[in-house]
Amino acid sequence: MTIAFSKTRPAIFLWLAISCNTHTSPNKEMTNLLSTIAASENNVKNSFASATKLHFFDSLLQAATIYPDSATALYGRANCLLELGQEEQAIPIFEDLFKNLPPWLNDNRRMILKNLAISYLRLGERKNCIYNHTGESCIYPIANKGIHVIKQPAEKAIDLYTTLLKADPTDLESRWLLNIAYMATGGYPQQVPPDLLLELTGADSSVTVKPFTDLAGRPGLNLKNQAGGSVVEDFNNDGYVDIITSSWSLQEGMHYYINNGNGTFTDAAASSGLQSLTGGLNLQQTDYNNDGWKDIFVLRGAWRGPFGKEPNSLLRNNGDGTFTDVTKEAGLLSFYPTQTATWADFNNDGWLDVFIGNETSPGSMGDLNPCELYINNRNGSFTSMAAKAGCAVIGFVKGVTSGDYNNDGWPDIFISTLDGKKELLKNDGGTNGGVHFTDVSQAAGISTNNARTFTTWFWDYDNDGWLDILVCGYEFNRSLAWYAAMEALHQPLGNSGKMILFRNKHDGTFEDVSEKMGLTHIAFAMGGNFGDIDNDGWLDFYLGTGNPQYTSLVPNKLFKNVDGKRFADVTIPARVGNLQKGHGVSFVDLDNDGDQDIYIDMGGAYVGDAYENALYINPGQNNNHRALFSLQGNTCNRAAIGARLKISFTDNGLKRAVYRDVNSGGSFGSNPLLQHIGTGQATLLDEVMIQWPGNKTPQVFKQVPVDAIITIKQGETTYTTTRLKKFDFNQVTPSTIECFPAVKVAVGGK
Repeated sequence: MTIAFSKTRPAIFLWLAISCNTHTSPNKEMTNLLSTIAASENNVKNSFASATKLHFFDSLLQAATIYPDSATALYGRANCLLELGQEEQAIPIFEDLFKNLPPWLNDNRRMILKNLAISYLRLGERKNCIYNHTGESCIYPIANKGIHVIKQPAEKAIDLYTTLLKADPTDLESRWLLNIAYMATGGYPQQVPPDLLLELTGADSSVTVKPFTDLAGRPGLNLKNQAGGSVVEDFNNDGYVDIITSSWSLQEGMHYYINNGNGTFTDAAASSGLQSLTGGLNLQQTDYNNDGWKDIFVLRGAWRGPFGKEPNSLLRNNGDGTFTDVTKEAGLLSFYPTQTATWADFNNDGWLDVFIGNETSPGSMGDLNPCELYINNRNGSFTSMAAKAGCAVIGFVKGVTSGDYNNDGWPDIFISTLDGKKELLKNDGGTNGGVHFTDVSQAAGISTNNARTFTTWFWDYDNDGWLDILVCGYEFNRSLAWYAAMEALHQPLGNSGKMILFRNKHDGTFEDVSEKMGLTHIAFAMGGNFGDIDNDGWLDFYLGTGNPQYTSLVPNKLFKNVDGKRFADVTIPARVGNLQKGHGVSFVDLDNDGDQDIYIDMGGAYVGDAYENALYINPGQNNNHRALFSLQGNTCNRAAIGARLKISFTDNGLKRAVYRDVNSGGSFGSNPLLQHIGTGQATLLDEVMIQWPGNKTPQVFKQVPVDAIITIKQGETTYTTTRLKKFDFNQVTPSTIECFPAVKVAVGGK
């Protein structure tokens, strides 16, 4: 084992110490390692170790002999209780502190009052949105069944925010939260004082979208957890997509929901071996060993700084319903904080490699966490090659994505960071299994904006056959409520929360078309992915928003692509603007009715910020059709990641072409590798062209049907169609389960 950076040695030695006596379970070594690391993170200097900090402040309180010391300890104790979701215990402490604080400490009084106000607002959410959850809970703007039944906590928050704003009318955070509290009580907008009223943000009346409905509770997918990832994929190869989720907490195991094909799911977390594997802020699927069974890559340690020396996990799908952690034997064991990676065949040898973006915190005093590149050895193991390949980037990396931006047949890499740097690494190609990258950020024109950014992806938003880049701004030092109020008041926001859309100019360069395309709203995206909600062939996208602060109650955002000419914010009419923290996002037609739904892993960084995952069911926006493609590689990687599809069809007399790359979508949350492509009114595809990775000769099929899964194997001249039975989550119950097998038909030809 090569140790490139000395800061990783304590974690590696820790692993060596506990791995000698763990042979009872294939995952025991990793579970023991994670358990030991979890214990080491119970440190008062770890800002997310709320229970440990609570004990610390209790000890300070016991030792305090004078008022300032006891007040400081009580304030810290109350904040820890709030982070642990114990608002009813925190509130009386804040109230007593406010009552007893000397009047000349005005700044401290204001700080305590703001904490008291958010405590009441969060208590109202707990009593209503969590304990009495409905599909409309915490959907912005709060209305109908989302209005609190138990109103007293929100009403108390209104009183406190009103007091705060009387003292300081410029307090935009309190103004935004006051309006949210009025929504919670049903008093928005009519009861909000006119001088404090904020208009709804993100409404675009020019585009009509039918409202989605959160039905996660019907099939039991409304798991309540902290921040985490989601991957939707057919893990048991039965034709129906399953769901795997994670939580960044090393106290929470993974969840595995097997799709029964009838609107119900079976929780197989325990039997699969995933339940014992804790942590993971993000998840991705891969097929690293080309055996036809989708494996899982778990990313850990992000945001924790020196406490983020957590290992990632490569989980091999054994094909029998179980997963085995093969991280060590695959050569992927490392201890850097991360949540982002991208799988691609970077050297075009037919086997998937992985690039991992790691976090080096500002002022880390030499604690460097370089990005990693692992090249597949084609025998179940990988070789670390980042330094040799020229991609050992050091920065606070939050998003990475891969795609062939210059259409030369070699997948490139884009990196998004909180440092403000945006780096485009051009794949120079390789020989003898090697690969090398060149930083072309400045020459490509993507380094001009220094905004801090997070989630990102390559996509072809305008269907011109050239990959574009979306990268989303982020802010974590300040409550996002401030920015939400600023936007509602039409105040200048600068680069804060800016979405940047780089259009590919076909010559190796990009231009920023964000404003031209209507992407002028703030978002502050953490999770995000893209899909086609109305099957018009133009890619839309959904963003999970937030940051760790409790006051950052801002809606998730949905943007509709209008004919490749602009994007419309349709969050409000679509009813998908959840105010809770949004993370891993997946677009998927989960009920097989023809249109894509949205599954999102909700919940924040603290125990008290856990929230139910949401499944937004698409009601059907029109009678458009879609084509579904399941590609299987032969000489290229089996999962066909990186394959390029060009779909030609005639839509209402208009000849069109739509382009897609096979991947899981955005950098935080994973779509199925099954490609869902809207075809408008076209009921037959004129031509399907596939450019397989590493192969310059395209494979072409003519007159291909829509509204079915088309399975194409590389090099074969026939394809197979599969039609899945659709169901309605509102009607299917466990007592009416019926088996709906997939029907397959072989058809020709090239």
